Order: sequence, then structure tokens, then C-alpha cells
Amino acid sequence: MAGSAPDLMTPEVTAAAPAPAAASVRAGVLAAATVSLVTLSIATFELSMADWPSGFVLLVILPLAALLFFSCSLWSASQLLRIRKEGARFALPFLICAATLAALVYAPLQQIYLQRDFWARRADRERIVARVENGELFPNVSYNRNLIALGENAPRVSAGNDIVIDDRDEGAYVLFLTSRGLKHHFTGFLRVPPGGDPKKFFEFADKPPSRLEPYDKDWWFVAN
Repeated sequence: MAGSAPDLMTPEVTAAAPAPAAASVRAGVLAAATVSLVTLSIATFELSMADWPSGFVLLVILPLAALLFFSCSLWSASQLLRIRKEGARFALPFLICAATLAALVYAPLQQIYLQRDFWARRADRERIVARVENGELFPNVSYNRNLIALGENAPRVSAGNDIVIDDRDEGAYVLFLTSRGLKHHFTGFLRVPPGGDPKKFFEFADKPPSRLEPYDKDWWFVAN
């Protein structure tokens, strides 16, 4: 015979089509977590950037961080549309961004940083105050009669390692800067002499402080 008919009793073997690979959310979770950690770090340690140019921080870093987090949040929200088809795991990036936003709004991130900064550097600052009161340190910057440049070899106790003093009858007021912003805006820890009033500090002669928070005996956190 030239050929034979196919054996109808033998089942035809066909290759099974591969199952579609499950979509992965790992990259999205990693991206959301990274952006959130960067955002929280900047929000927490913004004041520690006081030695950086204030314009660079206020006009470049903070807006870029806000834009990055906003874009990540919008993208994570779009992933919610995939939940019905591909699983609840696609809600994870959105949950990470939502938790980060809640922390930015409700958690006292900067307050935690300030508390740590105050207690970690208090001993060094107390020694600087004692040297000011003993006359060992005095204004040494030609363009500002209230400014003392401590120098690179001194402990880092203030933004730029400069301190501001106001010598009055009741004693020396000493300001340790935590930030220096645009238009002469500043924040810092002000040590007042015993019985002194932080509102008498010369920087507040024209306008009372916008923030005035007691930290310990004779120590205040102030902002103009």
C-alpha cells in the first residue's frame, strides 16, 4: 500500500499551551517603598540640611521630592484597577503610599528629630555657653557683631557652626541654629540666662517669635 490510514484508535498527542505568567507586583512595591523612604527621610531630616544652601533645599530638593511622591501615589492608585483581574497584591503600592502620607500628616517627624538633636548635643552646647559667659568666646565676624564662628575644629552644634549671641544685663542669650532659610528666617535652640525671657532676644525686637517651645530649664526652641 502506498500509504496507510491513520489509526483512529490512537489518541492524537498535542502540546499543552503554557499558562500565562502571573503578573508580578514586586517592582512596584520596591519603587513605592523607595520613594516613600526618601520622602520620609527628607521630611524628618530637613533641618539637618541647614548647612546646605537654603535656596537649593527649598527650591530644588523639597519640590522634587514632593513631585516624586505625588507621581508615585498617582501611579499606585492606578494599580488598584488591576486588583479584580490580577489579585489584591496590586493594592500594596497604594497602601505604602497611603501609610507614608498619613505619617507625613500626623507623625511628629521633625519633633522626633529635634528631641534627638537637643539631647545628643546638649553637653557640647552647654560647654559653648560656659565659654561665652566666661569671655573665652566673643563675636569674631566682621559683618555681624552678634555672630561667633566656632570654626571647623569645634563640635558641630549649630548650622554652619555659627552661634548668635545677645549680651544683656541679665546674662548672655545664645542661639544655636538648626536651620537658616531665605529672607533671614531661622530656627534654633535658644539658651537664655537664668530668669531671662526668650522674647527679649534681639532678633525678636520687631516681631515676636513664630515658634516658642520650652525644651528644658533655660532652653527654648524658637523660630522667627
